[in-house]
Amino acid sequence: MPSATLEEYLEAIYKLAEKGPVRPGQLADAMGVSAPTVTATLGRLQTAGFIERPDGGVELTLSGRRGALDIIRRHRLAERFLVDVLGLPWAEVHEEACQLEHALSPRVQEALERFMDNPQVCPHGHPIPSADGAIARQEGAPLCDSGSGDEVRIVRIEDEDGELLSYLSSLGMFPGTAVRVCDVAPFKGPLMVEVGDARYALGREIAEKIVVAGGPGRPRRMRRSGGRR
Repeated sequence: MPSATLEEYLEAIYKLAEKGPVRPGQLADAMGVSAPTVTATLGRLQTAGFIERPDGGVELTLSGRRGALDIIRRHRLAERFLVDVLGLPWAEVHEEACQLEHALSPRVQEALERFMDNPQVCPHGHPIPSADGAIARQEGAPLCDSGSGDEVRIVRIEDEDGELLSYLSSLGMFPGTAVRVCDVAPFKGPLMVEVGDARYALGREIAEKIVVAGGPGRPRRMRRSGGRR
């Protein structure tokens, strides 16, 4: 079983690879460490058979992919437990889950799944991998790609930054929430959106981190930062 540090690298490589080829510099930025540290850790991962280094890039092997999906599963199950069972605010559980994920054994993971009735997504809308490493594909596109008059529902929040999640929480924007795009300003200006009976102006940088799909959905009840809804 890889160490906690190697698990975090596998998770980061997997997520970066979803967007395209992975380079060591991207990993350094994602992990918040120096280039020499990344080089040394990649050497450990390669020796362990978790990655390959074609043309200086970084690719997960089959073993590395299994390891990445396992830690992602533990992380997202931990987030669900922290929100649904312990009642922690959804904007605060990402960092807590980063600590908890390394302590969950397969037996505890299975028990958590049964106890929580086999949740399919984490509180931020990302799919939870199954025990055998399968992960559901999600449809959707960034909210910033929507046009005026579009009615969509939030599928997931791409960035799990606490400040962003706290802000979206204050607007009532959670996975499953129905959103109507009222107007889109030209020249990459903000979007005016309607959530329930309220209207908000969302900057493009925020709207591109909100993945939506067509059709209104039923909002999932979540706990707001700072207390109960």
